[in-house]
Amino acid sequence: MPLTMAKAGETVVIRKIMGRDEVRQHLAELGFAVDGKVTVVNQIAGNLILKVKDSRVALDRNMAMRILI
Repeated sequence: MPLTMAKAGETVVIRKIMGRDEVRQHLAELGFAVDGKVTVVNQIAGNLILKVKDSRVALDRNMAMRILI
């Protein structure tokens, strides 16, 4: 299921990252990796604020849909 289905406060494990090579590379640079843990801090109008490693990252709905948990 896509990352957008996770609730605020929930910690999930990334199972797959879809998209073109450029998109996957960009997400990897932000800290998103397969088998990595991500915590949903907040969800506003479908956009997500996530805690990845020791950073907070904001993703829009389209980008979050490419990350499967």
